Amino acid sequence: MAQKIESDKLLIKDVFTKWYRIPEYQRPYVWDKDQVTELLDDVMQARNSNRDSEYFLGSMVLKKTTKEEGTTKYDEFDLLDGQQRLTTLFLITAVVRDLTPIMNNVRLKTCHETIYQMANPDDNIPERLRIVFDIREQVKDFVNEFVKEENGTTKINELRLKIDNPEEDISIKNMSKAILTIREYFENNNVDDFFPYLRSNVLMIYVSADDLEDAFRLFTVMNSRGVKLRNCDIIKADNLGQIKDSKKRTEWAKKWEETESYFSEDFDAFLSHIRTILVKQKAVVSLLKEFEENIYNPKSFDRNTKTYTKCPPLLQKGEDTFKFIDKYKKHYEQLFDKENYDSSSNFELYNYLYLMEKGFEADYWKAPLLRFYDKFKTNQLILFVKALDNKFANDWLIGCSPTTRIENVNAIIQAIDDAKTSNDVLQNKSLILDENDLITVLENNIYGRRFAKYVLLKLDLLYHGHTSQFNVPETISIEHILPQNPAIDSQWKIDYSDIQHSEWINKLGNLVLISRRKNSSQSNKDYADKKDKYFKKNIEVFANSIRIYNDYPMWRVIDLERNHKEVIFKIKQGFGLL
Repeated sequence: MAQKIESDKLLIKDVFTKWYRIPEYQRPYVWDKDQVTELLDDVMQARNSNRDSEYFLGSMVLKKTTKEEGTTKYDEFDLLDGQQRLTTLFLITAVVRDLTPIMNNVRLKTCHETIYQMANPDDNIPERLRIVFDIREQVKDFVNEFVKEENGTTKINELRLKIDNPEEDISIKNMSKAILTIREYFENNNVDDFFPYLRSNVLMIYVSADDLEDAFRLFTVMNSRGVKLRNCDIIKADNLGQIKDSKKRTEWAKKWEETESYFSEDFDAFLSHIRTILVKQKAVVSLLKEFEENIYNPKSFDRNTKTYTKCPPLLQKGEDTFKFIDKYKKHYEQLFDKENYDSSSNFELYNYLYLMEKGFEADYWKAPLLRFYDKFKTNQLILFVKALDNKFANDWLIGCSPTTRIENVNAIIQAIDDAKTSNDVLQNKSLILDENDLITVLENNIYGRRFAKYVLLKLDLLYHGHTSQFNVPETISIEHILPQNPAIDSQWKIDYSDIQHSEWINKLGNLVLISRRKNSSQSNKDYADKKDKYFKKNIEVFANSIRIYNDYPMWRVIDLERNHKEVIFKIKQGFGLL
């Protein structure tokens, strides 16, 4: 028998005549201040433009379940998509309730009935929240105290404590921010204009299915038609739909939520690393399709017969996928969480990973790193990280195309898969550098090249060493010691001919890092003034810059040539070219 699928549009006042559940497999409440404010502004602007018009707010994808409570039956809807908007509307209603004078009985009654159904023992009616938050037990407690309870949204100090607590659940932190944002909004905007329009003129579209599998399919279809659902949301929903045991489904949903909270907006990027580790080919379709077509249903192509043959899945849907992702999340934590590096014995590893994260413009080097750690743990790990850093930088510096760089990364992963020992990986040809081309790039002009900051960071790390952690400010700039545009009456014009200036200005030996944006008025000063009035206070964290400041009282051609030879020797050592 075909399952029933419903679709309709509902005004907000009718949306909140239904009962909803945010199931355990859903993502947390993640809307920030900007998204909450945007919703409020959009509704208010629509009302101000034409108070009789209807305004479409968004869609909901629902899975319907008929529930029994006592002698009554009712329909409850699992929210597969739309929970961020619906939760925000729920919070808006609670704030409006707490801003409503006690004599406005009609609006107070509307708000109360929108938030929850009061118990009526005489009519055998139980108390029931309009939205049940099954994503976390502490979220339920928060909703009961700050949303359901009258005047709950007025507990400003308690809400701020929730926000400031680093250990607090992410949904609770974001709901607390949302409540304060909504209250602040209504300090400057009239609730009496906003709320009636929201209830009676704003509408949402919903599609609903009785069967979980059909609902997940709707979820996917909505995504393909332009509704903004993340790849990771659909992958999660699809895999949870394969787990029939409700207890296990809840456990994996919570682990997924923890992983999602850990990576935040980088979660899809992490899943892309997982995809790369398994597939070892350049991605050619969306992440969702990559999982479906190349991980769960891979095929091989026979060039002779020009036909595709189905292959065994690289991962099974359901628990197998969750276990694999959870394992690699733990690897990622172990490698990249700063608190794991608390002694000089492992600062070298931390420093190189920090260099790669800070210096590289792409992050697909993380896939081979995670795969190596999965197979060999810490056995020769620092040697592999250095080799990986050098190879990834080599391909970038000599101008390999993005496709070639990705293919070379995939070759490293394949080498790890094939290796019996970590030493086999280190000796593999996939990590060999193009020495002549690399040296040519390093010895010539590098300023203005996209990789220049990375090269200077690497040089700085080589001078910094590993007795302490290597950390640099968020804002850093590349500074020319010999300035690009020296004043006509400056000492620079005496010390450097135009030919010498042109030859040396953009080479590695004339470049340093500073901890602020460039200041052209200071940059063009003579060397003695520049050192004391500009360099001194802006180079305190950069070992190479400090070395030059201390070792070079003057900056003539002979000094620049000497420094260039030294830094080229140092950077060649770093790349293992000597």
